[in-house]
Amino acid sequence: MIGDAWRLSVGTLTAIPVRPPSTVDRNRAAAAMVLAPLAVLPLGLAVAGVLLAGDWLGLPVLVTALLAIGAAILGNRAFHLDGLSDTVDGLAASYDRSRSLEVMKSGTSGPAGVVAVVLVLGLQVAGLASLVSPEGAVLAGVAVCASRAGLAVCCARGVTAARTDGLGSTYTQTVPRFVAVFVWLVLGLALALTGVWAGLPWWRGALAAAVAFAVVVALLVRANRRFGGVTGDVFGAAIELSLAAMLVSLS
Repeated sequence: MIGDAWRLSVGTLTAIPVRPPSTVDRNRAAAAMVLAPLAVLPLGLAVAGVLLAGDWLGLPVLVTALLAIGAAILGNRAFHLDGLSDTVDGLAASYDRSRSLEVMKSGTSGPAGVVAVVLVLGLQVAGLASLVSPEGAVLAGVAVCASRAGLAVCCARGVTAARTDGLGSTYTQTVPRFVAVFVWLVLGLALALTGVWAGLPWWRGALAAAVAFAVVVALLVRANRRFGGVTGDVFGAAIELSLAAMLVSLS
């Protein structure tokens, strides 16, 4: 089962080609979400590598940060940004649940979604620009991985699916709440320890994890009120907003 869950996680969250899992069920979906921070380790390494290369070449920090975020986007086929755009379009479309879900499912990007993507990417790049150094590069790579802990929260029991079809219905309510909290605490601790190693005060990494967790929870509460639950698009939005919150808090 772990092999299937690992391939499901890597294949869903990255552009790395993997053999399809032999079976996809709710147990494997839960394990895939718990494994998400490890599955995206190549993306974290790519971001760290670009930051190190930019620092060594003496590139402007904003250029280096933009290239690093670009590497992460290429590494996941912009899958999560699409979810962010669709989620914000759904929130902006109408107070009618059915209409909002229809807009999200259409796959097109409206003005609200485009603005949201630009703002979130801008925050990520601006936050990452302060981490262009050898130590900061490692911290940024850890943040990329830690931001995926938001998926376990999105799939925690009690967080319902907005509709019976789609990606969200397969993964929702599969992760026990204590597991979701444990995953976040472990990744938060890793972020805090890496921050101390990088020369930041001990509380900066912990604060970054706490702020990101609060952002994810706020998104889930909003999605539940407007959509009646979460969708796969909300998962993507949670990842992008979590990463932005972490990078801004660390900057």
